[in-house]
Amino acid sequence: MQKFFILLALVLGSNLSIAQKMYTVKYESQANVKVYVVKYESQADLKVYKVKYESQAGSNDGKWFFVDYESQAKKKLYFVDYESQADIKIYFVDYESQAGWRNTTKKHLLY
Repeated sequence: MQKFFILLALVLGSNLSIAQKMYTVKYESQANVKVYVVKYESQADLKVYKVKYESQAGSNDGKWFFVDYESQAKKKLYFVDYESQADIKIYFVDYESQAGWRNTTKKHLLY
């Protein structure tokens, strides 16, 4: 029975750890979400903090971990050149506590 609980904890833990793991693709057609980086925080739908370790990635709260391989990612992103092409506008923040949604109507794009 103890082995069952250990296995269950590993499975559940692995599902939680893939929360905000992102991968940047080369072509728009490969992406789940098209992203535009704005110049000012007030223009953003989401304020993003890039975490250093996979375990720090949040659950759709703006804490992103960029993975090295596409197969590791929960979402594949394509960074567009123009705001009008984007599904979501982001602003990269300097501190983890600043991360979060400004426009929650777009939140469904990253689930």
